[in-house]
Amino acid sequence: MSIKAADVAKLRKATGAGMMDCKNALTEAEGDFDAAVSIIRKKGMAIANKRADREATEGVVLAKVSEDKKSGVMITLNCETDFVAKNDSFVEFATKILDLALANMPADLEALKALELEGRKVEEHVTEQTGVIGEKIDLSFFGKMEAEYSVAYIHAGNKLSTMIGFNKSMDEQMARDVAMQAAAMAPIGIDKDDVAADVVAKELEIAKEKARLEGKPEAMLDKIAEGRLVKFFKESTLLNQDFVKNNKQTIKQYLAESDKDLTVTKMMRFTLNA
Repeated sequence: MSIKAADVAKLRKATGAGMMDCKNALTEAEGDFDAAVSIIRKKGMAIANKRADREATEGVVLAKVSEDKKSGVMITLNCETDFVAKNDSFVEFATKILDLALANMPADLEALKALELEGRKVEEHVTEQTGVIGEKIDLSFFGKMEAEYSVAYIHAGNKLSTMIGFNKSMDEQMARDVAMQAAAMAPIGIDKDDVAADVVAKELEIAKEKARLEGKPEAMLDKIAEGRLVKFFKESTLLNQDFVKNNKQTIKQYLAESDKDLTVTKMMRFTLNA
């Protein structure tokens, strides 16, 4: 039977599938639009199953905060190649999921996958996109935060995002500076009290062993290690790091210039390049 170009275009718009895939699906469905949609979705599931064991290590990390700055979300949508990750339609699809997450603030990743997007679950859309794109697509990370003031930063290339929460309203550029600091300097905590005890213990042991190898007296190792731990906290915690735009002050001091009580209460950072 003859398949009209308008019907092919309509099916492509509805599913995102390629022109030939749409034409073949309509031919197989004998012109039945709904049946053709079903064929394309089943094809997506079949391709997803075939590619289930593939590694999807490329993709995008996106973050966004609400208009009132009180909440924010972050997602990671993975694919297999950087070529797909840079595709406008892939980024647009990820952005739709991001917006849905921000509007609903689901409890966790599984709850996000179960949310309805344009009539179907997010998880079903992800499976379908595997068929459309021909690569394994995986929604692998979801994070959220609530704070008195939140800011999100997406680094160029969409491979790294940060979200920072503050204890009060503040200048937007200052908030963005702190989010960019977290992106650039990869702090492991907001302040020294946020660093896990096992991390502290490991750093102390490393510092002691290094001092021992340097020939320092055994009786001095603990004191030397404590001193080096102070340096570790300065380099590895957000508030104590030197501000990248002015290394004569720390982030804590930078915030205090605006308000002595202003501080960071939440921090989230995710990257595909780790």
